[in-house]
Amino acid sequence: MKLQTKLATDATKTTSQAGFSLIEILIALTLLGLAGTFVAGQIFQQLHEGRVQAAKIQMNNFSGLLKDYKRKCGIYPTSEQGLDALVSKPSAGRECKNYPAAGFIEDGQLPQDPWDNDYQYVSDGRTYNIFSYGNDGLEGGEGEDADVYLRDNNAGSAAESDE
Repeated sequence: MKLQTKLATDATKTTSQAGFSLIEILIALTLLGLAGTFVAGQIFQQLHEGRVQAAKIQMNNFSGLLKDYKRKCGIYPTSEQGLDALVSKPSAGRECKNYPAAGFIEDGQLPQDPWDNDYQYVSDGRTYNIFSYGNDGLEGGEGEDADVYLRDNNAGSAAESDE
């Protein structure tokens, strides 16, 4: 009789103490959820910063191509001619007699910004601004929706990037 009582008591202890309680599981899931939210936030922030940097790099590439255009043609393409003047010879505006047959962009396609929108270009022929409307594709915005600019500093050296 004592042996049966002892076995029954041991069995009760083992089954009631095995595994995790519902509270412990909920606490663990909550902590995992909080950690996952933090990590996901960091990943999205890095993704946004990477896109901004990619836009700045591409705009600096445009700046170099625009300087080549100016060396060959005497002025920058106007706003009306746009960045398309780097791909094909403009039909409007001042004629460029030294325009290369293949254009200034090797593959003949004007790249889009990292948000799959066209880059914006404003120029009077002497100075220029290149910009992207950023994440939201609309003018203006703050934070992740802020526009990304590159301005010609009109001093003959590298262009200035602003966030």
